[in-house]
Amino acid sequence: MDDRLFRNAMGSFATGVTIIATESKNGQTHGMTANAFMSQSLDPKLVIISVKEDAQMLPKIQESGQFSVNILSEDQQELSMIFAGQVKSEEKVIFDYLDDKPVIPGALAQVACNVKSEYVEGDHTIFIGQVTDIHLQDGEPLIFSKGKYRTLEKTITAHSN
Repeated sequence: MDDRLFRNAMGSFATGVTIIATESKNGQTHGMTANAFMSQSLDPKLVIISVKEDAQMLPKIQESGQFSVNILSEDQQELSMIFAGQVKSEEKVIFDYLDDKPVIPGALAQVACNVKSEYVEGDHTIFIGQVTDIHLQDGEPLIFSKGKYRTLEKTITAHSN
């Protein structure tokens, strides 16, 4: 199967945009843009992230044993592009902290996690994170689909008969 065909098919699934963040033992904060995120369990509260094997972030999460997932709002596209390496910024990104884990200020949801387990599958490592704290904020999500950033235009109400 052609790689481009696979990527195009997977890109048809609209996702939210997150920044995964962690802090090294030396106090340096690191982040990366990701859409490979999902909730996994309510009891216990677990989430899943997936990090490519050659990503600089992989050993940083493995070393720290913790991470945060920051679900971006529609006005945080530039931050997403900075952490994806698509644009360079002269300004240093300032992080807040939630349960001693770095989080992105203004994110719709900040989810602090400790690494519960990790699995290598294909060219990615899957981390299961046990949620230790959450902070929510009002707003609309930043969305990514078919290679482009998007925002919600309208809400469709489900009708039941």
